[in-house]
Amino acid sequence: MSAPEDVSAPEEVNAPAQSRGRRLEIPQGGPLDGAGQPGGARTAREARAHLHIAYGPARLCADPAPYPLPEGPVPREELARLRRLHRAVPGHAAMRDHLRRTHLVALCGEPGTGRAWTGLALLAELAELTGGGVSRLGYAGPDGASGVEKTERGHGYLLELPADQADVTAEPLLDRLRAHFAEHEAFCVVLVAGGPAADRLLRGRRHAVAYRPPAAADVLDRHLTELLADRPTGLLETARATARRPEVAEALGLDEPRPGEAARLAGQLAAHAEGRLSDERLLEHCRSFAPHQARDWFLEAGHPGTLPAGLPALRAAALRIALAVFDGSAHSVMAEAAELLAWELAVTLDPQYAPGRPLFSARPGAWLATARAVHGEGVEDLGDASVPVRAVWFEGRRLAPAVLHEAWDAHHNLRGPMARWLRALCDDPRPQVWVRAAVAAGVLCARDYLYGLVELALPLARTDSPVQRMAAATALAEASRAPEVRPAVNGLLHAWARGDDERERETAALAHGYGLAAGSVAASLEELGRLARADDGRTTSHSVVRLLAGAEPETVLAALTHWLRDTRRARRDLALLATLRAVTTRTSHLWGLGEVPELEPYAAWPLATALLAAHPECGSRLAELLRAALTWARSAGAAEDALVGWIRRAAGDERQLAVLCDFLPRLAQDGDEPLDAGAATRIREVLEAL
Repeated sequence: MSAPEDVSAPEEVNAPAQSRGRRLEIPQGGPLDGAGQPGGARTAREARAHLHIAYGPARLCADPAPYPLPEGPVPREELARLRRLHRAVPGHAAMRDHLRRTHLVALCGEPGTGRAWTGLALLAELAELTGGGVSRLGYAGPDGASGVEKTERGHGYLLELPADQADVTAEPLLDRLRAHFAEHEAFCVVLVAGGPAADRLLRGRRHAVAYRPPAAADVLDRHLTELLADRPTGLLETARATARRPEVAEALGLDEPRPGEAARLAGQLAAHAEGRLSDERLLEHCRSFAPHQARDWFLEAGHPGTLPAGLPALRAAALRIALAVFDGSAHSVMAEAAELLAWELAVTLDPQYAPGRPLFSARPGAWLATARAVHGEGVEDLGDASVPVRAVWFEGRRLAPAVLHEAWDAHHNLRGPMARWLRALCDDPRPQVWVRAAVAAGVLCARDYLYGLVELALPLARTDSPVQRMAAATALAEASRAPEVRPAVNGLLHAWARGDDERERETAALAHGYGLAAGSVAASLEELGRLARADDGRTTSHSVVRLLAGAEPETVLAALTHWLRDTRRARRDLALLATLRAVTTRTSHLWGLGEVPELEPYAAWPLATALLAAHPECGSRLAELLRAALTWARSAGAAEDALVGWIRRAAGDERQLAVLCDFLPRLAQDGDEPLDAGAATRIREVLEAL
């Protein structure tokens, strides 16, 4: 679109006041009256960072070793391999001495961290001293273990409790086992998964030990050395170098692989070094690690039984899903969301049971360990200020999308409670909550549009809550990132824009503000221009300015100057209102769903100032638009007030003031058409007062 040569409207300027129609006013706030603006930019950016991972193909067929391990005697060959590969963990000697004295030790830690190997190593060391062997026992319920009746003197036994073992039964079981093995002068290592049971044992029993895994790098190197010991010289160094490649670490997407994952990775690196696995196949296998972890987590929670006994498993699943949506958020926000989801899961499993909340639960660190998460210092943006928070995040950037996708794709009955949960979160006025929930809803809609449309987008768009309608627009725009879904979203918005439902029209206008659903910024502007006829300009102008704060400001400015010469008043008003918003709205309040790094240094500035600083080439068009607003009678008063406020805000910041000083000469003169005398006088007064 080319700018018109003359965008003035003399017939309006010279007309009597009573015939000029409604005067335009400076738009105040967005469609949410400020809700969702302060802090929304940072939240949207973090949500994209955690859920938009370039996945690429993943070979999920690369399964770990069979689980559970077989019961009975451990073969000598396995013990010999264990001696060669095992890396002693911190506190190994103390655990061995404790086991020798008390005949039982419980290793509390997460599956895949090497607990079983450490347990077997401890038992093998004592068996060498006593002349016994090592066996695995099977769990036989809260009353004992299968095979324990055949306990032999001097033997070592390994027993793993199920991850969902209730904490009220774990303690008496360990007491009975310790007494039994002490009586038979044998030894037992019990593996306890992290969670309430492990936390209770660690706080109350001296034979429970908090297991700390060995460093993944040490485990990886030991396994590579074993696998390539009899191979040509140089292959080991090749495998080590491959493990350090950035693309391998990116494909893994884990801060540090667990020992079991490190052992698995070693096999793939060895095959790659030997030429049996291509680069692409290696990366495919690496991409499978996070999805494997997510699948294992939900398999653990797949048989929760009845309530209330099943609540720990449901809470663990809810925690992981909530963390997938709120990865990097304040711990309090994530924890509250997890409790809300746990309630939805519980009433879905047993509608007759109304679950409560434990008031004094396990230490936060114990629960987070079950989700491969940690907490630390973080910051939440509140717009004009930031506050410190205790943040929480996964130990791996690929875990969040892997958990969300696994829950949605592989467990159909989870969808109902998840959809209800996300819709409720989208009614929270805090952008730290609704923005993340809306982005997650959009990601899920893209994976199954038919289901997501009915259960997420439509209910949100048809409510009376403006926050939920904004969330619906955000979710639909997010879903339209998927090329295969975009035509369906665009068609839906097209129908809404031409329909009679005011809520649907508003949602369509808000969705086009992200510039994604229609396929391009220009196409979104065309739709917003059509929607201006049925809108007072408040919503459509906000969406236009949101596009102006995006990646194509020149495209938006060209459309605005084109609309100024349009014969339809609605489009002229839309151009004028958008111009006023650009001068009065803080840049960070106009966040979108794309990255605009050039505006980041000016996030606290009004958008017009930020554009002039980041895109000096936009100055001429912006001056033309603002001159039109100052000279048209319908907008002159509002434009003068906006301009005065703009200059006054810049007075306290030398950088902003310098940008405006470069711009004002362009605004004050346009060829033979000087600025309106009244506007020029007010600007001069402000400048003299600085």
